[in-house]
Amino acid sequence: MTIEQKMKKLSHEIWSAYIEKNVEKIKSTAYDDCLYVHMGVTLDREGEVEAIETDRIVYSHVDFEDTVVRMFGNTAIVTNKLKLTAVVEGNEVVNPFVVTEVFVEEDTWKLASLAYTRIVY
Repeated sequence: MTIEQKMKKLSHEIWSAYIEKNVEKIKSTAYDDCLYVHMGVTLDREGEVEAIETDRIVYSHVDFEDTVVRMFGNTAIVTNKLKLTAVVEGNEVVNPFVVTEVFVEEDTWKLASLAYTRIVY
């Protein structure tokens, strides 16, 4: 498996953890001070986990349309073009996003930042 394939697999595993509400997986694959930039809110890892645990955002389904991995030394930037189905404030919403994930390798690959950009087709 190439490093690009490993990074794509790790990214998709994290998305599965969101859908399964597996906060231990989310925590273990992200730095403590990881930065999450959503539509209208910026959170650290604990804030992201709290949003999942309290159902502020309930991830229901992800349709991946494209995943691109770019390597820069010990940094990997993964962009996922996807359609995300989630329940936000009690309402189911489906949004197309490009989500940029920045991973850094020290002892293992960990998420340093995740940012959503809503796109228009």
